Amino acid sequence: MDCKASYEINPTGPNQPVPKGETIDAKLGQWKGVNEFLFKASRGKFDHYNSYSLVNDPMTTCGCCECIAAVLPLCNGIMTVNREYTGMTPSGMKFTTLAGTIGGGISTPGFVGHGKYNICQRKFIRADGGLLRMVWMPKMLKEEIGDRLKARATELGVPNLVDMIADETVGTSEEEIIAFLTEKGHPALTMPPIIE
Repeated sequence: MDCKASYEINPTGPNQPVPKGETIDAKLGQWKGVNEFLFKASRGKFDHYNSYSLVNDPMTTCGCCECIAAVLPLCNGIMTVNREYTGMTPSGMKFTTLAGTIGGGISTPGFVGHGKYNICQRKFIRADGGLLRMVWMPKMLKEEIGDRLKARATELGVPNLVDMIADETVGTSEEEIIAFLTEKGHPALTMPPIIE
């Protein structure tokens, strides 16, 4: 509603309706209308992005996102960190460093900014394996979105997934959390390689 009101007040402002148009790739989340708008709005800098992947041409990110997800190659999965968590993450960077690295409206394969509740949406990084790829997140975030996480995990057929996701109490490096993931039988460890 806020975006609709903003558009009505300022039709050339930052909130504008974008018709999806013809589907180019349903798995990756790419549409002709979105690509055309992106090309025009970026003054030719970008001609496409994928809404459902953080590996292949992910969405651009500004530094104001609530969370940042990153690929953890050793774990064959991803981590996410929320803005409020100030500690180190298994990516080797804190939130502030991640935001500075991927912010500024660039598409950075292996990283994507998102909202907290996006994690539990059915289309969240769907092209890369979705929520079943989540191997680490701060304990505070796990607790904040816990009920939604459990509901989505149950929907995916892995009701104990939340207990398989490592946090800072387990470790803050891939080397530290891999043993935990192996012990818990995390599904990401048996999925196809996240990076091909």
